[in-house]
Amino acid sequence: MKTATPFPIENLPYGVVSTPNDPTPRCATAFEDYAIDLSRLQRDGFFNSIPGMIDGAFSKPALNVFASTPQSTQAEVRGHLVRFLEGASESDRDKYFIRLSQVTNHLPMETANFSDFYCSLEHAQNCSKIMGLEVNSNWYYIPSVYNGRTSSLRVSGQPVRRPWGVISGPGRSSPVTWSRSKRLDFELEMGVFLAKPLPAGQILDIRNAREHIFGFVILNDWSARDIQGFEMAPLGPFHSKGFGTTVSPWIVTIDALSPVECPVSIPQSPPPLPHLAWKGDSSNATWDIELSARILRKGKTYHITSTNLKDLYWTPYQQLTHLASAGEGLSTGDIFGTGTISNDRLNGVGEKSGLACLLERILPQNRLACMEIDGLEYLEDGDEVVMEGWCFHPQSGRYFGFGECRAVIVPALD
Repeated sequence: MKTATPFPIENLPYGVVSTPNDPTPRCATAFEDYAIDLSRLQRDGFFNSIPGMIDGAFSKPALNVFASTPQSTQAEVRGHLVRFLEGASESDRDKYFIRLSQVTNHLPMETANFSDFYCSLEHAQNCSKIMGLEVNSNWYYIPSVYNGRTSSLRVSGQPVRRPWGVISGPGRSSPVTWSRSKRLDFELEMGVFLAKPLPAGQILDIRNAREHIFGFVILNDWSARDIQGFEMAPLGPFHSKGFGTTVSPWIVTIDALSPVECPVSIPQSPPPLPHLAWKGDSSNATWDIELSARILRKGKTYHITSTNLKDLYWTPYQQLTHLASAGEGLSTGDIFGTGTISNDRLNGVGEKSGLACLLERILPQNRLACMEIDGLEYLEDGDEVVMEGWCFHPQSGRYFGFGECRAVIVPALD
């Protein structure tokens, strides 16, 4: 069974918090129902013996300084925290433990570059069918990606405003108007925050990709489908994506995710080009992370999506390698979205439950009865989308997770 908290001792994700008594944003780790104040621990000398640890790293309003330390340093910090939390005294709890219900979460890293991928075969096939097309042949040779806008990033809990944009109806004779989006959608993805930088001019070897990843969050790539439909050709999405991207507040580190490494589930054909071919153990090519999305509307819950990160066609390691394959470099705090994580999973009554956005459910074979009965097609003002991610730790037999990635849709500006 899943634990009552996504943050047992097996997890210890990092985030940035503030409190009413201390409104200064600073670094913390989540443990059970508490945020552990890492800045205060560091001021008290808790991390002084760890080689490579940077003084004051946890007092910063972002995790970039800590994320830039060597992975060996981060592993020792994690080990110190595990031992401390397993034996914390009552006075330790009074001094360093803050109830999660009392903290305000902030974006966990300062981000210079945000990119978003399009790497689910199920998603690509469904979107192509909707447009009456075949999946482009180049999709099978490179992980498709576009550059997003860092200004779109929001931490979970912040509302997302319905955007305005240029849209038109079907057919060339339809009028073109500037209006509020009427086809607002979500996309269930994961976000990957980067740690070790790569100087511009260098090319990343996939064998070294792991050392550049700090950790994962859940990411909602909000999408205005009517705006997207008009602006996509010839340069791809812009306003249809740039108005909002919500991320969960706690970064689950790549160390914490080691027990859930797994093989890919979707064969790649044709085989990847040599620079994108995974050269490690096939059992460590990706991660087994169960993901879900639900919509809350007028007191009713609609369970829309149940999927898994391992079902992407292109893995996060391949995506990261592609990002740095032309010498652009990587920066600490950069984030990329994995792309919509759809799969072909069926629920107990034979409906497709693995589709990670509403657009794909336009196809008759992809519809859910609960949506049909209540006329749920796209998101309305006041709707709240809640995403979760969970992993099963094979050694402890317990689940750990990412917390919630949630946001309410608020009306467009007048």
